Amino acid sequence: MKSYKIVGQDAEKIDGPALVSGMPVFTDDFRLPGMLYGKILRSPLAHGLIKDIDTSKAESLPGVRAVFSYKNVPRKAYTTAGQGFPEPSPYDSFIFDKKVRFVGDRVAAVFADSLEIAEEGLSLIEVDFEELPPVFDPEESLKEGAPIIHDEPEIQGAYDPKRNIVSHVELEIGEVDRALRESDYFVEGTWETQYAQHCPMETHVAIAYLDDRGRLVVRSSTQVPFHARRILSAILGIPISQIRVVKPRIGGGFGAKQEVLIEDLVALATLKTRRPSRIELTREEEFVSSRTMHPMKVTVRLGANKDGMLQAIDMDILSNTGAYGTHGPTVFFNAGSKTLPLYNKAPNVRFTGNVVYTNLPVAGAYRGYGATEGYFALECAMDELAKKMGIDPLHLRDKNHIRPKESSPIFKKLGEGREGVPQIVESCGLEECIEKGASVFHWEKKKSLPREIEPGIFRGYGMAIMMQGSAIPLVDLGSATIKMNEDGSFLLLVGATDLGTGSDTILAQIACEELGVPLERMTVYSSDTDFTPFDKGAYASSTTYISGEAVRKAARKVKEQILEIARTLLSSSGDLLLEDGQVKDTGTGKAVSLEEIGLRSFYMADQRQIQASASHVSEVSPPPFAAHFVEVEVDTRTGKITPILYVASVDCGVAVNPQLTRGQIIGSIVNGLGFALSEGLIFNSKGSVLNANFLDYKVLSSLDVPDIEVLLVETHEPSGPFGAKSVAEVCINGPLPAVANAVYDALGIQLKKAPFTPEEVLRLLGKI
Repeated sequence: MKSYKIVGQDAEKIDGPALVSGMPVFTDDFRLPGMLYGKILRSPLAHGLIKDIDTSKAESLPGVRAVFSYKNVPRKAYTTAGQGFPEPSPYDSFIFDKKVRFVGDRVAAVFADSLEIAEEGLSLIEVDFEELPPVFDPEESLKEGAPIIHDEPEIQGAYDPKRNIVSHVELEIGEVDRALRESDYFVEGTWETQYAQHCPMETHVAIAYLDDRGRLVVRSSTQVPFHARRILSAILGIPISQIRVVKPRIGGGFGAKQEVLIEDLVALATLKTRRPSRIELTREEEFVSSRTMHPMKVTVRLGANKDGMLQAIDMDILSNTGAYGTHGPTVFFNAGSKTLPLYNKAPNVRFTGNVVYTNLPVAGAYRGYGATEGYFALECAMDELAKKMGIDPLHLRDKNHIRPKESSPIFKKLGEGREGVPQIVESCGLEECIEKGASVFHWEKKKSLPREIEPGIFRGYGMAIMMQGSAIPLVDLGSATIKMNEDGSFLLLVGATDLGTGSDTILAQIACEELGVPLERMTVYSSDTDFTPFDKGAYASSTTYISGEAVRKAARKVKEQILEIARTLLSSSGDLLLEDGQVKDTGTGKAVSLEEIGLRSFYMADQRQIQASASHVSEVSPPPFAAHFVEVEVDTRTGKITPILYVASVDCGVAVNPQLTRGQIIGSIVNGLGFALSEGLIFNSKGSVLNANFLDYKVLSSLDVPDIEVLLVETHEPSGPFGAKSVAEVCINGPLPAVANAVYDALGIQLKKAPFTPEEVLRLLGKI
């Protein structure tokens, strides 16, 4: 592997000092004179019609400046999903509608001089509801005679709204039923995941105001500023040229902020009153009314021959998108497209299923984006198959997983809500990931240890392998602009959105590597639709891979301009080398500094700004790979599962910043462990969330996290910047199956419904 000076090296986050010193960098740190405060009136019903709404008392309350409901806003169907245009998600949302579809749905909004007045205004709004029968179970939602959740005539893009079906897929390669019948070994099971919330520490916040030219400016904690601008333009009827969206630092997103959820309301208030306005969701609103993970029921059937080779994989999914279809088709497709190619040795593959509406909170984008649910079922089924065959589950996987220079027909058949693109896997370190992970974990030794370590306490050992993707091929676009200052420093302008992941730092490292300058010479300005070039936003594991390549291209163009001027200054006709802030003639040894080049280009001869822009779209989506190993302790008296050790061996190509890469891996593992062990929304019989707070909704703390060891297996992805591919999502897919497989190993019980609570363990043990 080629070694680099900046790429592949640990570097402190460039925004670190501002964050740790409490500098005002987040959305809500911004205050303007005369700002209005908005609150949203939400539905108490899971399903109902608004027969009438009277806002007159709220409007007459002193200090109330604007009240909105379905009566006085544009009626235009749209999707809240921040995705590339045309969006695969259905257009089934309205700013306000006469129909409410889940407890927490929008009914009205009040903007006032203070938060207290706005809340009082909400209490004065009188709503006459007609309650409609709700449906909470996706299987019931599919039945004939079930309540129709979306019967509005304007709906577009849903597969069959009269049957509550958002998306439907039937895809088959080969002859799956025949292959399953003829297989020597066969397993079948259904695994179920729950409603879970993203839990960003910063809830959704948006502020709107008018600039000195009367243009609308929206400052938002969004992952997708350019998509947000486009959606606002469409639903408000304002030209894109009259809208600016600014993304400051974000306090976490994980997919929840890949939506337009409150930006439209602050925009409406500012346009009506000509005053700045803001909305900040409470923690309860964030739980109930933002977005969640898609609950899924995933049925997997596997067939294999005596030689251990898979003959067939059959995956069927029922996905609950909740009251609106945002991200429904794409998450559903990913549950197959990011899992099934992993075992490309199986010649017969089928993927079927439905995404359905229910009267529960809205599911959306969530880190892992469907692959998490798919791997839970697939990797648990692989362990069950290995046990039935009497072989090590590690060896079964090693026989069947994809390798370099191989492909899968699934790549072309399944994209994200549409057909995909064919591709060959150029970089794949999965074989080494398995080998190194097993070695560090001491897999062979632990498999021979006794399971009961003391009365009632059992140890178990589980594993899982996985892949993901790097951006959406032929869809996701990233762009960058680089300018050189006269002192030889640089300004990098990118539309890419740093969620706290450190992507600003990563992109700066890529630019500095190409330009041969230290990191302190690069200033990054990101995510402002007026000043930075277009970027699709932070999702689909795309920032390093797509935006990073755009940065590298722009840096190369700037480098060419620098070398051209340096050649004149050095009177050189030989080879020039740009490194360490200077250009050197390798033949004569003469050198000229970047500052000298900058001063000449700005002030002396052939004057010009050294600058360049570049864009990048990829024709492929190279997968990162990982092998996870976990040791758990299960107390059969209480049912509690305690992770003891977690080893993650990961191939993300070249790790641009190994320290930040490890942080992403550990963060996603902890995220996945919480999803596996404790997280999940609880509903009452009316569809209301009962645990919409951090006291009753259990996210893992530092005391709950096991020892985590991260092993980086370096490969070189030829289509990525300096060999890099993605890493942010792949590792959230491991904890669910790895922990379930470890408990299966310890006790012989199969955990098929998440989260794996003590009650669920005791139930499977027959103790409750």
